[in-house]
Amino acid sequence: MAATYTFDVFSSLDGFGAASGNWTGYWGKQGPELLEHRLAMYSEEQRMVFGANTYRAFAQMLASSTEESDVRDPWVTRMRNLPATVVSSTLQGPLDWPDATVVGGDAVDVVARLKEESAVPLRSHGSLSMNRALMAAGLVDRVQMTLFPVITGQTGAEPIFQGAADFDLELIECRTLDGHTQELIYRPTLHV
Repeated sequence: MAATYTFDVFSSLDGFGAASGNWTGYWGKQGPELLEHRLAMYSEEQRMVFGANTYRAFAQMLASSTEESDVRDPWVTRMRNLPATVVSSTLQGPLDWPDATVVGGDAVDVVARLKEESAVPLRSHGSLSMNRALMAAGLVDRVQMTLFPVITGQTGAEPIFQGAADFDLELIECRTLDGHTQELIYRPTLHV
């Protein structure tokens, strides 16, 4: 049986994965319920999958942070300590990540092989262009969108689904965290 693959992403209401300007992490909307939920979710056994750019961003962000900063929330620390596969044709190991392996090649081929071989679920947080390609190839089983209550029309960066294929989405789970942040989990199917 193939391992499930979850594309886990944070988003503003208008579909951006990040913002410039004076926005802080989580767009300043994190609360204790969100952080506890993320820690519980990342406490489960799983393998992380990152593209090279997302890996570099996480590694740089964590290297420049302090123990007291929001960057090192317990769930992020847990994510960093999970086994990880970094799909890259430019990076070479060893990586500054406790249990990460660099795998060269096309992400579609790498993830298809991981899904067949992995005894644990696969999860990717971020890695937008890689996950758009994986969705188009039918390899993403779940899209987990954490939707923050902000619109970043002037400062939005990294449009999550820009250039993606068309998909029908079946809502399989939803919850409200801290009274204002939505977590929506969908099963995507390529729209034909």
